[in-house]
Formats: sequence, structure tokens, C-alpha cells
Amino acid sequence: MISHWRWFVVASLLLAATVNTNAQSDYPNKPVRIINDSAAGSANDATARILADKLSHIWGQQVLTINQPGAGGGISAKAASQSPNDGYTLYLPATSPFLTLPGASGVSPNLPLELPRDFTPIGFMLQQPLFIGASHKSGITSLPQLIEMAKAKPGEITYAATGRGRLTHLTMELLQARTGTKLQLVPYAGGTAQAMNDVLSGRVHLILDAYAGLAAALKGDLIKGLADTALERLPGFENLPTIAETVPNFFVGAWAVLVAPVGTPDAIVRKVNTDMWTALNDPDVKTKYQANGAFLRYMKPEQVTEFVQEQQKTWRPILEQVAQETQK
Repeated sequence: MISHWRWFVVASLLLAATVNTNAQSDYPNKPVRIINDSAAGSANDATARILADKLSHIWGQQVLTINQPGAGGGISAKAASQSPNDGYTLYLPATSPFLTLPGASGVSPNLPLELPRDFTPIGFMLQQPLFIGASHKSGITSLPQLIEMAKAKPGEITYAATGRGRLTHLTMELLQARTGTKLQLVPYAGGTAQAMNDVLSGRVHLILDAYAGLAAALKGDLIKGLADTALERLPGFENLPTIAETVPNFFVGAWAVLVAPVGTPDAIVRKVNTDMWTALNDPDVKTKYQANGAFLRYMKPEQVTEFVQEQQKTWRPILEQVAQETQK
């Protein structure tokens, strides 16, 4: 016979399991936060806000976006990782915190992020090609001209990027490696809006960012669009060359993945994955992302981990090269 004590233990466990299941089944029953590591007005900020707005309608709960830039993504990563793992704090880092070199100058020591060690993956959202724009005062009107000028004046042409070690910086390092040129990085921790002031004035020659960060300046002809990092010309950007037209097979895409603190219940992870994809497939949401040059791509949580690990392998040689040059 089972003792009264054992019956009590079994009943308590069943009750706890029932309470936990019910708590997950009615998720969310209060506001949800999405922390991102970028400044307001950046491409990643726009990505987070569009998603948050649609999830608010789907869930009937307010979804708030919290901007916590700095330390190459380290500040937001720390805040998100130390949040309760109950599904009410989610994290949308930019690409760069996954693709940075440990110990790099200005980068938090807890980077790069690794999945599933640091966070529980929820789902892949989108990929975005990057765009290179030039100040009209620079006199640069095409990518071939830029390469020619950079070879004639090594290190004299400057470019703005959203922080040392972030994807915008790494992309330009890759371009330099592929073209045998030397450009000068001017990092802006304050994001694209801060950098754009110096580009418009001509103090900095070039800027690289996702379309969301450069859209207004490109549409208003405040800067000259030189090229983008897609393999083929993008719909709506048929007049803008790709870097691959000058540098064969050159491709870079920023990507966004949604994650949660380690230990977040699997039932919540799967629900957010499903609801996130419902939000992303809403025609209005798709139109907004496509207007920012973004392309949606579905992944299950486990596929996100595989993708991130593969990207880390691809970029490691460039990261190591950057580190060696920094130490010189």
C-alpha cells in the first residue's frame, strides 16, 4: 500500500504540474517585453517594433520593446539573460552579438552569444541585405569608383558603422579583404541616426547599414546608394547594383532571431514560435518588412541553433583577421 505521505507527495506534484500547465496554456496573461540591443531608429529596432505591435493584437496583451544598446550587445544580453525565464521577457539581438570576437575592444566579455548555452532559441524571423551609401560631398558615385579610390588612397576613405565588431564593420572588413583595399572605420555606438549627421556633412565618406536605417536618406537622395549585399538585384531596388556584380559571389545578410532566457518552458517557446510566424505572415506585416528590404524565413527553434552555429564558423576567419590587425 502507498503511505499517506506518498499519496501527499504524488498529489502535490500533480497539482504543481497542473498549475504550471495552466499558467502556460493561458500565456500571456500580462504584458511581454522584447529587449533589443540597438538604438531607436535602427534596423533592429524597427524589426522589434513591427513584431511587437502585431503580437499585441494577437495576444490581447501589450508587447513592449526595450532598447538597451551598448558594449557590442553585451548590456542587453546581460539584462535579458538575468530576466525570469517565464516567457514574459524575450530578446531580439542583432546579428553582431553572435559574430564578435571574445575580448575585442569595446565588446562585452560575455560575447559572442552561443545557442543554446546563453539563450533558448524561439525562431528565426528575417534576413536583411545591407546597403552602402556615400556622402554626396565625397564625390563617390559607384562601387568600382570607390574601390579604385581606396586603392589609390589606402586608409583615407572613411566609413561609418554601428560599432566595432558588429556586422556592418565585419562586412566592410570582408569587402576590403576581397578587393585588396584599406578603408578607415568610424564606429558609432549611438546608431545610424548619429552616424548619418557626419555622413551628410561630408566628415565621413560612407555608411553601411540595413535598409531600415538608411531608407529615408536613400529615398530623399540625401546620400548616394552605391550597392547592396544581396546576390541578385532586389525587388524595388532594380537600379541599385549588388556588390556581387563587382566582387563575384559577395553576399552578406543581417538576420534576426528571437530568443528567451535559458529554462523558459518549452510549451511557451513553441507557442511564441507559432504566434510569431502568424504575425510575420500577416499581409500588412509582410509589406512593412519587405519595404525595409527584409525577407522572412521560418525556422523551428532547433534549426535556429544550427543556423547560428554555421554562421559563426563562416565568419570566424574574418573575426580573427580583425583581431590580428587590432593587435598590430
